[in-house]
Amino acid sequence: MYDVVLLTLGSERDAPGGCGSGGACCGGATEAATDPTNQTDSGPASQAQAGGDTERCATERPRVPVLACSDALIARGARVEMVTARSDAEIDAVLARLDGPARADGLTWPDLDGKTRLVVATASDGQLRAVLRRLVRRYAPAPSRRPADLPGNRTLPDLPPVAVLPLDPARGGAHQDLAAQLGLPRDPAAVAAAVVDGTARRLDLLRNDGGSVTLDGALLGAADDAGRPLHWRARVEVDDTVLTNGDEPLLACVVGNAGGYATLDDVTLLAAPDPADGKIEVAVAVPVVVRSALGRKRVRLEVRRARGRAVSVLPREGKVPYLDDGVEGELTRKRSWWIEPGAWAVWSI
Repeated sequence: MYDVVLLTLGSERDAPGGCGSGGACCGGATEAATDPTNQTDSGPASQAQAGGDTERCATERPRVPVLACSDALIARGARVEMVTARSDAEIDAVLARLDGPARADGLTWPDLDGKTRLVVATASDGQLRAVLRRLVRRYAPAPSRRPADLPGNRTLPDLPPVAVLPLDPARGGAHQDLAAQLGLPRDPAAVAAAVVDGTARRLDLLRNDGGSVTLDGALLGAADDAGRPLHWRARVEVDDTVLTNGDEPLLACVVGNAGGYATLDDVTLLAAPDPADGKIEVAVAVPVVVRSALGRKRVRLEVRRARGRAVSVLPREGKVPYLDDGVEGELTRKRSWWIEPGAWAVWSI
């Protein structure tokens, strides 16, 4: 039978330091000290944006879904340990249990056949991403130590599957969390069933040159206090396709792995995002002035799309605000994302 670790991310008020951000795992974290693009991985504003609840994250007592999932796992014969991690080091200590046998080359490698399984209780996609980022940092070898058994289209091995226990109900509207998009179970008993009796569903992962990862997608752009989109400029290139060279104004750019940012208001940006097709889908929204037959000017929104293995965004001026898996940040210099096909996995029924 399996040993199952039920991992919950703690709050800023519980301890100093945080999950890859210099702040805390849930509420108040900022990457200003560690990320050159000044991306934040949590914080009151971003937590609210992602649908989290900092008050509930701050409690010392496990939330009801965590306790219910633990009970369901125990009823299925699993040995369960509940852990609250308040720092990267505490997350890493949990992830170390997923290590495989020692290799001759000295690399730390995951054990995909191990008897320890991980459940991540998440109040937001940003929290799930915090754990996946630590998995990547643990198992991705340095380029100089790339082993011969690593697939040619990947920079890291298959990561151990994780189970996702959403702590909040599914929300309607245009933006759904990743669990809802993937059709993963939300009921604690169903999550327990997936952990013990389910199969690993492999998914693509986006890595970026800022040292982080993206599970769902990133939306670049901003609006004024009245909600009107602000114009900005950047060069956006997908593989060898240039969507915009930076000379024209943009309203938005989406880098998509899944469909969380597929639409903006009533505009479809991503046509058919698929988190398991080995491709990044990218779109830019460009306002274009056109004239009618009577010479009247009007503005229409032109959406340009491309798919590929990598994308780069180079801001031409100032800072470009963005959301990445629901986490707020500002892009001040070139950022590149690339796809890691099938790199991570979720337990599903």
